[in-house]
Amino acid sequence: MASFPDSVNENDIGKAKFIGELLVPAAPFDQKSGREAWTVAFAPNGSYFAWSQGHRIVRLVPWTKCLNNFSVGHGEESTNASSPRHLARRNSNECQVVPAAGQPPEHTIDCGDIVWGLAFGSSVPEKQSRCVNIEWHRFKFGQDQLLLATGLNNGRIKIWDVYTGKLLLNLMDHTDVVRDLTFAPDGSLMLVSASRDKTLRVWDLKDDGNMVKVLRGHQNWVYCSAFSPDSSILCSVGAGKSVFLWNMDKFTMIRKLEGHHHDVVSCEFSPDGALLATASYDTRVIVWDHHKATVLLELGHLFPPPSPIFAGGANDRWVRSVSFCPDGRHIASVTDDRLVRFWSIEERAPLAIAPLSNGLCCAFSAQGSVLATGTRDGSVHFWECPRSIASLQHMCRMALRRVMTTQQVEALAIPTPLRDYLTYKVI
Repeated sequence: MASFPDSVNENDIGKAKFIGELLVPAAPFDQKSGREAWTVAFAPNGSYFAWSQGHRIVRLVPWTKCLNNFSVGHGEESTNASSPRHLARRNSNECQVVPAAGQPPEHTIDCGDIVWGLAFGSSVPEKQSRCVNIEWHRFKFGQDQLLLATGLNNGRIKIWDVYTGKLLLNLMDHTDVVRDLTFAPDGSLMLVSASRDKTLRVWDLKDDGNMVKVLRGHQNWVYCSAFSPDSSILCSVGAGKSVFLWNMDKFTMIRKLEGHHHDVVSCEFSPDGALLATASYDTRVIVWDHHKATVLLELGHLFPPPSPIFAGGANDRWVRSVSFCPDGRHIASVTDDRLVRFWSIEERAPLAIAPLSNGLCCAFSAQGSVLATGTRDGSVHFWECPRSIASLQHMCRMALRRVMTTQQVEALAIPTPLRDYLTYKVI
């Protein structure tokens, strides 16, 4: 069994550049368990980074300060290879420094229970709530509002003001662990929670956190959910082989995607909404055209790949997390074989790899130049994403696919090679 196909020489694969790490304080012996960083998250505007560092604690750190500490850039997200780089090994206790005037503050949030899910949300004043009597609401979110949702072990969801660290809402309806949270990208402050109680619940924070709908269909735990960039489609995955797609205007199921052979644990849409990446314990990441329910690309982590009957067995190649880079051309995956892999959608072999022990989750920064990975000991490691200049063709394809589905593209009177390129049949 190997991590790469025979046609690929591991020595020829690039090595991802390590930038730095955020460490948790040393813990007493009786607190060694429960320190997992189940989730890492970047604010949509790039202002904050958050991670669950175990024992009920969530850390909120200004992302600019992290970059400065890691000597990556000077207040901006920059990874100039020619600049001197001094890798910083930062302890999270150092985040108690009082910020200078005008700098965003850091926060340590005690959520009261183990934190499984994190999500940032920001409001757009022009985006109307689905609730009619909005003038009666307790909270009136402004343009500068930035919220953090935390999903807890006891089934509760707590909503915090990122800038003040104050608790705003306490949502209670789930009957088991809230495993994942995701906000609609359109600024409506619509929040979806995925739980071990086999349901997804939709909350309207502009309606004081009232629950809008319960989405049922999963037969077991729900691990992860993700919105499409236009907020019209929700993908959810869980302890089963199916990938669920939901219409978020009607709150109805669109279809199931079948192709995985074991539990599907992570999912994310591409920035243009044309592709969907899902990660599974069957050792694969599948890239789908979710509009047509077809598989476009399979990224394997075990060779030869296990047959379907053995795909659910114990192995050290379970894929724990997958993330789409904002450039639409790269994907990152975290697996149990102690590696982080950076993929290009144009290749079936990794573009770069990096060592990572006990990795659990990953997320790209808002600009896509840095990948954050959370581990079982509560620490976070940061890696520089492989960079290359996107072709004008790819940028035009992304612009078009943001507003057109696969079926709409196929209906265009254009040459077949161009149609295949725009629908990602030819990457």
